Amino acid sequence: MTGADRGPPDPARVGIDLGGTKIAGILMQTGGTVAAEARLDTPKGSYDRTVEAISELAARLTQQTDQPASIGIGIPGSISPASGRVQNANSTWLNGRPLKEDIEAAIGRPVRIANDANCFALSEATDGAGLGAASVFGVIIGTGCGGGLVVDGRIVDGPRGIGGEWGHNPLPWLEKDELPGPLCWCGRHGCLETWVSGPGLADDHRRVFNEELSAEAIAAAASAGQPGARETLAKHASRLARGLASVVNMFDPERIILGGGLSNMPHLYDELPDLIAPHIFSDDTHVSIRPPVHGPESGVRGAARLWEAPSADEKP
Repeated sequence: MTGADRGPPDPARVGIDLGGTKIAGILMQTGGTVAAEARLDTPKGSYDRTVEAISELAARLTQQTDQPASIGIGIPGSISPASGRVQNANSTWLNGRPLKEDIEAAIGRPVRIANDANCFALSEATDGAGLGAASVFGVIIGTGCGGGLVVDGRIVDGPRGIGGEWGHNPLPWLEKDELPGPLCWCGRHGCLETWVSGPGLADDHRRVFNEELSAEAIAAAASAGQPGARETLAKHASRLARGLASVVNMFDPERIILGGGLSNMPHLYDELPDLIAPHIFSDDTHVSIRPPVHGPESGVRGAARLWEAPSADEKP
């Protein structure tokens, strides 16, 4: 983002969260009150229809206020500062396309676009589980695995627009049976996303126990005392802890907030601090890990706040 699209925040804020199955939108008033909501199914595989759907949601929501409204959009990827095009999206039909430019042309006004995990982290840092913390690492563990770093209320995005992209780092402190790691959609083996996402959890259970269960079904079976499911969850927690420890050793965030569907598994908040501790390069090994206050709405709320808190890397 540049100074050309900078200005005072509008009284009303439209936030749009582009997900793998749905596009969610809200109209947020000053103070964080949600005045209106709307949703559309994500047109999977079609870039043009995705642009149309986002534009339709933005128009529908801005028509519900008589005040000027800013528009922020969270996407499962990021806008490359070098090319202005989408990069690293697991909704692969977006990659290499000028999404920001095309949406602005369709609706006739500027928008801000950020990675969906950055939006999640911004939301929770502003008025959620990260409130009062100087630095927050927001984690998405759901269909994919992403992350966002917010310091002093501003997204830390970096000159390549990939700040917080821990999901495509390799799983650290590997055990023998974890080599070379599953093949990731990005073309590499052993990315954290292939281990700690919902599909990664389900794939690991299938490989070991030859049993097809969703992540939710595995968690339910573990709660019922099923030994295989409990073993799968224990390995998942170990891998998630190792991945988060590498983030702590690199950035030392004051608070970590978990989001995405797997953040609803309560055992993570009990087990992760002790599992992370042996890997922390400090005499203080306690790490604060919390569930989100705004739950699945955090991403769209953070998108609505993008005009309030631009990236820390934004140039005047």
